Amino acid sequence: MHDDLRRRALESKKTVSRKAQTKQPSVTSSRNSSPATSRNASRAASRNPSDDESEMSDGTAWSTTSINDDAAFTAEDEVAPETLQGIIDTTVNDIVDRKRSSAEGREDRLNYFIHVLMANYAQQELHSKLGDLVPALIKSVKGGQTERETILAMKALALVLITSPSDSIYDAVSNPFRHIISDSQEMNAKVAAIHALAAATFYGGASLDETQNVMDFYLEIVESDGESIEAGDHAEIVTAALEEWGFLATQMDEMEDTVEEPMEAFVEQLDSSDVHVQIAAGENIALMFEKSYTEREDDEEPEEHDEDEEEDPTAVNMVKRYTVYRRVDQLEHKLSALSSASSKRMSKKDRKSLHTNFADILNSVEHPTRGPRYSNAIDQDTGKPYGSRMTVGISGKSRVIIDKWWKLHRLKALRRVLQGGFLTHYEKNEVVFDTLPVMLEED
Repeated sequence: MHDDLRRRALESKKTVSRKAQTKQPSVTSSRNSSPATSRNASRAASRNPSDDESEMSDGTAWSTTSINDDAAFTAEDEVAPETLQGIIDTTVNDIVDRKRSSAEGREDRLNYFIHVLMANYAQQELHSKLGDLVPALIKSVKGGQTERETILAMKALALVLITSPSDSIYDAVSNPFRHIISDSQEMNAKVAAIHALAAATFYGGASLDETQNVMDFYLEIVESDGESIEAGDHAEIVTAALEEWGFLATQMDEMEDTVEEPMEAFVEQLDSSDVHVQIAAGENIALMFEKSYTEREDDEEPEEHDEDEEEDPTAVNMVKRYTVYRRVDQLEHKLSALSSASSKRMSKKDRKSLHTNFADILNSVEHPTRGPRYSNAIDQDTGKPYGSRMTVGISGKSRVIIDKWWKLHRLKALRRVLQGGFLTHYEKNEVVFDTLPVMLEED
């Protein structure tokens, strides 16, 4: 049934409704920087990796790259179908055979393995190797002789799970990942473990209760500015925790009883001195407002709107279920200020990113059903409105429409792991398709 839905959506360009999508069996049915500082009083920020650096330059890259820039792989990354099995077998055997390998050799094999899994959908080729591969990767996570080996092993595990989800891997990797997040002295390893733990939670068999437990763990990092894991005022770590909290929150249908504490933390992080922290917090705020509205049931009356209020077609069949934040007027004032913030200490790129994102976030707080890129606010640099829907090109002339914040969070999470291989996996990998159900349009 899912294969038929996927095939018809990709070939005929038909729209699949959210309600229809949720009826399909899926691993997700039950269930998004750089080293810098977090608050105003923190230490100086390091630079953010460029798109070129983070797009497959090294398997250790975990930063979010441009959503609209899916870099092509080189010929050595893409493998002919008839040779993929042999390459997977040889590479996995090299990873498993630790006695005959050095730390440098394992790093090279892991890095190559990561590139192959990004560039090629290898679920069938990988399936028979998982029994030996996963324990070997966990050994490199627990006892990697170098930081790079540890990070590469965590990245490889995340890719394995996106390629071939499991109902049991979460239980095997959650404690090692948490140990690195809490106790490692290497900040890059902490960041990688935050991202890997989220992937393992989403695709590795964690229950919803355990997913909430991981979200609470991330929230504690955000609330303490990293102090809870001995990484005080490290903005990349705070950003990672914010991004992955938002990603996992997309699985939660009911958040009325749990929204107050995270909202307080996200609003506080809007005062960060780091743009990436501010934007990640803002996107979580927009997601929380979006989730407070659900479709109107058949026996419910439509909500009344003021006659002077501009008609919003996205709100016709939606009903507000609960209040997300009680001081919404203060929040809107802060978001409005960020959407037009100007500082000589801020680069032109960061300033534009801040303006674009917070015009969008403000619009969603004011109109929670509209989703991202619906704003008619004017870009101060270009004089043009921000409001065109975000899309991602896929097969042929078709494009995926990112019209909801939950979709944007999932897209960013997938891109953090798959990087330039996102399009390959979206077209071929059922797991990725299920994570980001389609609404298609033609160019």
